[in-house]
Amino acid sequence: MDTIENPHARPDLRHPGVGLVLASRWRVGTPERQRATVRAIRRAWRSRDWPDAGLLSYSVFVGSDGDTLLHHSQWTSEERYRDFVRTQRDGRNAEIDAAVPGIERVGLRRLAPPFRTTVYEAEGREAAVPGCVAVSLVEIGPEGPDALADALEAAGAEGGGDGRIAAYAHLTTDGTHLFHYAEWESETAHVRRQAETGAFAGIADDRTRRYAPALSLSAGA
Repeated sequence: MDTIENPHARPDLRHPGVGLVLASRWRVGTPERQRATVRAIRRAWRSRDWPDAGLLSYSVFVGSDGDTLLHHSQWTSEERYRDFVRTQRDGRNAEIDAAVPGIERVGLRRLAPPFRTTVYEAEGREAAVPGCVAVSLVEIGPEGPDALADALEAAGAEGGGDGRIAAYAHLTTDGTHLFHYAEWESETAHVRRQAETGAFAGIADDRTRRYAPALSLSAGA
C-alpha cells in the first residue's frame, strides 16, 4: 500500500475501523533534536511500504516542552499491531536511532476507541485546523469515566468559541485511566483558556501536555 501524508498532519479520530489506539512519548532532549527526529521518522516511514492494512494512521506531534514527541497510531486490532512489532518495527526504529542517537521511549498506552467525542460549535469552525493538541492522562476515581468526561467537557464548553475545536475521551484498555485528547486552534488559545479557568476538572497542569502536529501518515490504496 502507498503512504499518504496528510497535509493537515492530524489523524481522523472518528475513523470507524479503529479497534486499538496507541499513544506513547519519546524524549529526545532539545528542540533541534525534536526536529531532527521528525525528519528521521519521515524518511524511515516514507522509504518503506506501508506496514499493514491493519494500521490506519500513524501521527507524530512535537511537544511544547522542547523535549518530547507524542506518537499516536490507530489499528484495527491488537493482533495487527503485534504482527508489526514482530516483523517491522525494529528496522524503522534502528534507522531513526542511527540518525538521532539516545532517544528514550516512554509511556506506551493502549487505548480503546473514543467513548466520547465533543465538537465545539463556532462560526467557521468547520474549516479550523488544529495548531495544538492538549493531552491529559487522568486516573479514574470512584466517580467513573462518564462523570470525569462530563467535567472535562463542561470546562471546555464554558465560554463557547475560545479556540477549542474538538475533544476525544478514551479509556485505557485496562480501564484504569482516561486519556483526554483535545484539539485547539493554537497553543496560545489553550494557555489563555487555562489561565482563565484553571486546570480543567482538577487536572494538574503538569499532567496536561501540549503538542503541535508535525506528521500524519495513512494508508492509501
